[in-house]
Amino acid sequence: MYKKVVLDNGVRVVLERMSSLRSVALGVWANVGSRYEIKGEEGYSHFIEHMMFKGTRNRTAAQISNEIDALGGEMNAFTTHEATAFYVKVLDQQVGAAFDLLADLFHHSRFGVRDLEKEKQIVIEEIRTVQDDPEDYIHELHAKDVLGNHPIGRPILGTPRSMQRMNRRTLLHYKHKFYRPENTIVAVAGNFSFPQLLDQINEYFGQWQCEGARNPSETNASNCWPDKARTRQSLHHKPLEQVHLCVGFNGLEVGHPDRYVAYVMNTILGGGVSSRLFQEVREKRGLAYTIYSHLSSFLDGGTLTVYAATRPTEVETVIEQICKEARKLCRREVAEKELERTKTQLKGNLMLGLEGTYGRMNKLAKDELYQGRHVTLQEIVKAIDRISPDQIRQLSQKLLDQKEFVVTALGPIPKKMAAKWG
Repeated sequence: MYKKVVLDNGVRVVLERMSSLRSVALGVWANVGSRYEIKGEEGYSHFIEHMMFKGTRNRTAAQISNEIDALGGEMNAFTTHEATAFYVKVLDQQVGAAFDLLADLFHHSRFGVRDLEKEKQIVIEEIRTVQDDPEDYIHELHAKDVLGNHPIGRPILGTPRSMQRMNRRTLLHYKHKFYRPENTIVAVAGNFSFPQLLDQINEYFGQWQCEGARNPSETNASNCWPDKARTRQSLHHKPLEQVHLCVGFNGLEVGHPDRYVAYVMNTILGGGVSSRLFQEVREKRGLAYTIYSHLSSFLDGGTLTVYAATRPTEVETVIEQICKEARKLCRREVAEKELERTKTQLKGNLMLGLEGTYGRMNKLAKDELYQGRHVTLQEIVKAIDRISPDQIRQLSQKLLDQKEFVVTALGPIPKKMAAKWG
């Protein structure tokens, strides 16, 4: 059973009761991520996420860790380009204590100077960890190639320079600008009592007030999705065993009417072990151990990216195979048998992902954040079932433009490739 409530101060509350379960997932989502950072604020959204766990007016960092372990639950947070979420998952009998802990972190974190300076070094090490992982780092490099200096093209973690220049005053200014009632969503899924839980939400969030008005979803011109990729090809030499590749195409914004067609198209192209790319590049030709495609969708735009890692001598062959499979989707209609198998795969993945309270809580918050309403599972399944081969072909022609794709390569780049594209 789903319910939405908007508190007097603008906090949006989305709830789904799942009485057959014994757990509850509680999430507090702030409608702010790295895309709202201006020059000099790179990594601020993610850094605030870290600082929320470093102690409050009521609890030390150690007490926070001890309390969540004592509840037998899980507490964590994450930052995306457009949102920051703090969540806890516990048994239903521990909801009250867990909510008290989560609300304390959200409202009363101290942001102590010593903690801030120490956490800077931790985040810098996190940045270095990404740079040491080729699969992670190539996606970071590729985003910059596609979006240039647009905030979504920058790393969510920021840079060592932006971390070193940060101070408590500028960080808290950023927090006060975006952490506001009207930009906050409380999402809860699991076994709970509606009246009791709403009383708690009112207690922890109902009296929260901020001066002035701020709506981070109103993007300015410099924040709007760019019309074209900033770089078509970029080669990054690094002494690795493989060349890591990202081949990027256009995508769709989160609420686009054709988004379900895009999900099916992406699944056919590279969304699993039965996908065309996996079967052609890995199984038939043995050119890569890992190859997949994925969609990234945002408020006003998106991308479709194919990732692969291969030996230096096969880089151009892999790129050619990726383009070949993209052309097939543009020129020929998908066979009904392959389409039905893909629809079943997609629906199965969706349903399995929503069997737990954490998955349901995430969906509740994202539906509210991006759609402003609850999208039912039945609605999604019907939309997937209606997709035709012609719709996939038409969308492929729109997105998989062979003149617009972007290639990013990291590793021991062959001289032939460097001479051709470098």
